[in-house]
Amino acid sequence: MSKIGRMPIEIKEGVNITVENGRVKVSGSKGELSFVLPKQIEVKTPSTSSGQGENNKIIVSPKSDDKNLRPVFGLTRAQIANMVKGVTDGFEKKLELSGVGYRAQTTGDELVLSLGFSHPVKIKATPGIKFAVAENVITVSGIDKTLVGDIAAKIRKVRQPDPYKAKGVSYQGERIRRKAGKATKAVGGALGGK
Repeated sequence: MSKIGRMPIEIKEGVNITVENGRVKVSGSKGELSFVLPKQIEVKTPSTSSGQGENNKIIVSPKSDDKNLRPVFGLTRAQIANMVKGVTDGFEKKLELSGVGYRAQTTGDELVLSLGFSHPVKIKATPGIKFAVAENVITVSGIDKTLVGDIAAKIRKVRQPDPYKAKGVSYQGERIRRKAGKATKAVGGALGGK
């Protein structure tokens, strides 16, 4: 059994969960998300007719003791827990711009990036995603954790941080491993050889 999968998921106030036709639907104050359950996994909610679910808790369990179900079991539990958190609190990723003249701004549902190219790069927000820019920090927010992470990775990929000058787009708090340039290596090599 998966350690993550065995943990019950607490249902927050204002969240409705339904399981029907092999699909879990979670709705809350921020929106609605759904997930297709793997055939070997069973989800018990407080409203299930069998009464197996605990009060205000969701229990995810495998239908058999097959060892190959462990990864799917843990993944399903994590996915449902992320959906519950997403419809109540939401998720966000922050990215920092570092470089002379690097700027970002929002126009409607588009993010416009000026990153030293001959043209501005425009990234359109998919449904459920919002962009915000404040002092060279881009905030990507939404209710779907996977979608927020994918859009943030797409923005970072436009101009990844340079290991020599640390210019580019990086996640907030990301540590960039710096490399010594050719000039520094040449000076260090010349001094070391004497």
